[in-house]
Amino acid sequence: MESATLHFLSQLAANNNRDWFQENRKHYDAAKADMEKLVGYLIEEVGKFQDLGNLQVKECLLRINRDIRFSKNKAPYKNNLSAGIGPGGKSAGKIDYYLQIQPGDQTFLGGGMWETTSEQLARYRQEIDYNADELKAIIEDEKFKAYFPEIQGDALKTVPKGYSKDHPEIELLKRKQLFFVHRFTDKEVASRDFGKHVLKGIELLKPFADYMNYVLYEQPTEH
Repeated sequence: MESATLHFLSQLAANNNRDWFQENRKHYDAAKADMEKLVGYLIEEVGKFQDLGNLQVKECLLRINRDIRFSKNKAPYKNNLSAGIGPGGKSAGKIDYYLQIQPGDQTFLGGGMWETTSEQLARYRQEIDYNADELKAIIEDEKFKAYFPEIQGDALKTVPKGYSKDHPEIELLKRKQLFFVHRFTDKEVASRDFGKHVLKGIELLKPFADYMNYVLYEQPTEH
């Protein structure tokens, strides 16, 4: 990424209003083009080891405009550029590789179970109860854990209905969200090899994303 992209986003955070944005539209356009170039590179490279179909860059990019209808925060723009890369793009409704570019060492690559239905949570817990070894082999792998050190997201404070507090996988069963994140410094983002670093993270994340997509969207509800 160009350092100018991070600079624009920093300036936007300090001047988050429509007048300033319109006056600096050319800087936004340059930052967006920079993001498009990165996403285009990632689509091409990920496509070498995962079938992305005819995925287009525009299908991955999220809008910079915020939905402020139900928010107390009325700032009209996000302070970041973001994309969801995976089969079908950002609107596929499945787990993808989420990349968010945000200055202040806040850039991250992430993926996992985040917004789930009660049926999907039931599927997940059924799978963990039946056989947690497959998931644990992925997320406890040495390389995965070094890159994605801890589980992110919410968990129940009590035992989920239908399961014993003595269950050997009770901590995984309590999860309502199961998300992994790797953060990048601004220096890393502005480096020439940033795209390759993100690609490495996607390769590590793929087995987890594949597993969760199967559990949440593809597997039968009963074994």
